[in-house]
Amino acid sequence: MIVRGIEQGSIVRDDTDRKAFLDRMGLLAKGTGTSICAFALLTNKAHILLKSGPDGLSTYMRRLLSGYAPYFNRRHQRSGYLFQNRYKSIICEEEAYFDKLVAYIHLNPLRAGLVESLEQLASYPWCGHAVLMNTVRYDWMDRDYVLRFFGRTKPAARKAYLAFLEEELGIDREQELMGGGLVRSLGGWANVHALRRSGVSVLGDERILGGIDFVRELLKGAEMLNDEGLFPKEERQQQLDTAIEQACEAAGVTATFLRSGNRSGVLPLLRKQLAKKGAFEIGLPLAEIARRLGVTPSAVSAMLKQQ
Repeated sequence: MIVRGIEQGSIVRDDTDRKAFLDRMGLLAKGTGTSICAFALLTNKAHILLKSGPDGLSTYMRRLLSGYAPYFNRRHQRSGYLFQNRYKSIICEEEAYFDKLVAYIHLNPLRAGLVESLEQLASYPWCGHAVLMNTVRYDWMDRDYVLRFFGRTKPAARKAYLAFLEEELGIDREQELMGGGLVRSLGGWANVHALRRSGVSVLGDERILGGIDFVRELLKGAEMLNDEGLFPKEERQQQLDTAIEQACEAAGVTATFLRSGNRSGVLPLLRKQLAKKGAFEIGLPLAEIARRLGVTPSAVSAMLKQQ
């Protein structure tokens, strides 16, 4: 789960805000039966790894964000939206990704420069790592569940967890874990290209992080697949259109300019990123991607071959 401030703005400005955010997060977790397994509260975003309770994820997140935003606006005498669009949620295959997600989330304050070392991180109160290290206590975080993933006893689990954290510190997993979709699970674009060339059909959805069987079972359970194992074409077209609008807005250009054929500035890179998303994450034909990007199918094909 990723929550971001609108226009990359702050969602917390001081420790009072941080405490208010975590207090609400914890209170709602206990009240809704939501299990918090990892978290990191940064200045302009928050990462949360959780298992939703009986009322579901949307209820928990709506109450968290809609309750915190008015507090923040009142305290800082501001108005308007605080959070960027909707939170981003990714369903992950626990056995394959749980440990990596815990480490990735808990290393965020260190990578963001909020602390200078793992030793400082161990007492940093706005991240779940300190809870696992038993230097900060939040009774709403499911510490025991997380530690059991790493070892049978707490001392052994903490030792294994710390060793794993040190290994992960030297690995950049942002695209693999935060991008979602089966592309990341397959080990990157090169492996996807190889599968495509060999004629293997790759099922994926950007909201799911897991292997082919895991993705298929989730989508079938939600009755979201057609006979080809993909979303209906109209829905996939809408997914790409939405991605184009969001990417253009973030880059400060219009979708019309993107489709104009102009090759200045960020436009070539933007088209390549959107072409790969359309082909490998959304599953649209090259001709459909080309039509939506204002280029030729051969141009899309060339983009997909680039690393």
